[in-house]
Amino acid sequence: MKVRILLGAAVIAFGAGLAGLAGPVVAASADPVGAPLCPAAGLALAGTHHNLTVRGNAYVADGATLTVTGNLRLAPGSCLDAFSLGTVHVGHNVLVSHGATLALGCAPGANGPPPIAPCYFQTTNDTVGGSIIAYGPQTMYLTAVTVGHNVISIGGGPGTAAVGVSFPVKNMNIHGNLVLAGWHGGWIGALRNHVDGDMVIAGNAGSRIGESGVPDSTEIVTNTIAGKLACYANVPAAQFGDSGGSPNIVGGFAVGQCGFGVLKPNPTPNGPLEHISLHA
Repeated sequence: MKVRILLGAAVIAFGAGLAGLAGPVVAASADPVGAPLCPAAGLALAGTHHNLTVRGNAYVADGATLTVTGNLRLAPGSCLDAFSLGTVHVGHNVLVSHGATLALGCAPGANGPPPIAPCYFQTTNDTVGGSIIAYGPQTMYLTAVTVGHNVISIGGGPGTAAVGVSFPVKNMNIHGNLVLAGWHGGWIGALRNHVDGDMVIAGNAGSRIGESGVPDSTEIVTNTIAGKLACYANVPAAQFGDSGGSPNIVGGFAVGQCGFGVLKPNPTPNGPLEHISLHA
């Protein structure tokens, strides 16, 4: 029932955000050096906007600041690459449409191995006052972003044949709930996040092979969750993978593939069997 409530709230919030959005539309033109995520050239974004809609490809360069006082929307098939040492502040919600790609935030270990520039040594301070809500995204790269409410992604992905496409959610500070459901691609995982509400990881599929020679998707490790942790119907099942992470700390119940009674092998060298989740 709790999962249905979370998904229903996401539908309402997404629809309301689209109805109230009347900002400028961004089209493609140039491209940053070293930004690997968007498939083609894009427009550099900076400055202050009320509501902003991105069409085509766009990026936030190192050292630039983009402030959106209202809602930031990614149109279907668009790409916003803020996987940089720039700064992004969104006052209300980030709404990611079907087939769009959002990359937001930067921290050491944000992507890889091997590490990808420019996030070798620095952590950004991006903020979203409301929620990040995605329906059918191509993917999202979310790192070290402070989110006032929820992060919810439903469906999407390029399909499991696209083994090189990842969906990492890392080092986030989420004051609401984190829901990742129904994404199919190369790799999806949630690592080192602080979640004040519940975390739900359900119905995702990943095909990427890890360093241990087996599929290493659905890595759900080193998270601190104040509420409940539920993992269901993920392929492969929620696991340590090859990240070298530690068990999740959960304030409430942990159920399904992330249940307290579930033992998963830790494939790090000479790693023992460990509980995937532990009480705080």
